[in-house]
Amino acid sequence: MIPKENTALNKETEYLHQTIAMFCCPKCNGDLKAAENSLDCVTCGSSYPIIDGIPRLFYSNEWDTSQEDVTDKMKSFYEENPFPSYDDFDSAASLIDKARQGLFAKLLDDQIPFGTRVIECGCGTGQLSNFLSIANRTLIGVDMCINSLKLARNFKDKNSLDRAHFYQMNLFRPCFKPQSFGLVISNGVLHHTSDPYQAFVSIANLVSPGGYILIGLYHKYGRLATDVRRVIFNVTKDKFKFLDRHAVDEHISSAKRKSWFMDQYKNPHESKHTVTEVLGWLDKVSFKFVYAIPKTVPFVNIDESERIFKPDKLGNWFDRVIVNTDMIIKGHKEGGFFIIIARKPKA
Repeated sequence: MIPKENTALNKETEYLHQTIAMFCCPKCNGDLKAAENSLDCVTCGSSYPIIDGIPRLFYSNEWDTSQEDVTDKMKSFYEENPFPSYDDFDSAASLIDKARQGLFAKLLDDQIPFGTRVIECGCGTGQLSNFLSIANRTLIGVDMCINSLKLARNFKDKNSLDRAHFYQMNLFRPCFKPQSFGLVISNGVLHHTSDPYQAFVSIANLVSPGGYILIGLYHKYGRLATDVRRVIFNVTKDKFKFLDRHAVDEHISSAKRKSWFMDQYKNPHESKHTVTEVLGWLDKVSFKFVYAIPKTVPFVNIDESERIFKPDKLGNWFDRVIVNTDMIIKGHKEGGFFIIIARKPKA
């Protein structure tokens, strides 16, 4: 009998050969060819090894010294603290149950069409990618941290999730050709980069005409409660953890609680943003606003009937002032976070 791990590796190799045309060299953007244990650039000769079934396609930024680069610092942090953590008992069935208990994941799963090719940029341990792949979609998860990708890959193999694929990649140096994906997701990632706007531009380039991008960012005002708690934790050497319900929730494992606490309060770099700022980003790349969570119109709740890929009303500046005020009050519930979905015009 062929070991299960070998079967999984063979399937992954087969997928690489079938889709090699959409890959490109992260150094020079040249075409790649699939060798036995590597992906090799036919233009510049760079070679990217495939180790434990994970193609190592990360290429460092080549910025001048005048621009701060936090990539190595963030990479080291998440190699030590993979996020989010899996529970020991997690299976495909339990992942479905837990994911669909959250409204956002349920809306995504219900409304991303079957057969869509999706990339999650900054997938971490791949929980969302693995979950969304179950419903006959191709999910590609990319991250710069190998330890996170190993967890993602192990879960995929353990549960035979053949439509999920994981690669090491730098968001600023994509290893995929432009316009390769119907949906690009980057949820909770861009605010941990040196230049969130340029990171957005880089991944927006991967969206096919008529496709969508979804980005989740820390909110400038909704994050205030987290900032206050961070100061308290730092001053008291992490006492008073009860101030964050996730950090003391006994219904989740200690590993998950630690993963959340480290990500929220010990992260070495984060930036904060507003809806108005992101609308400016969309204008610069000619994307059209579609939907926001929370909504940009005040006093309107989101429920299971929402169509998150259908154009929604965009509130005016006064509406957003009210929403921002509400984020100060309620933003502490999920770390002060907002999501924007936008569409790339058809060619």
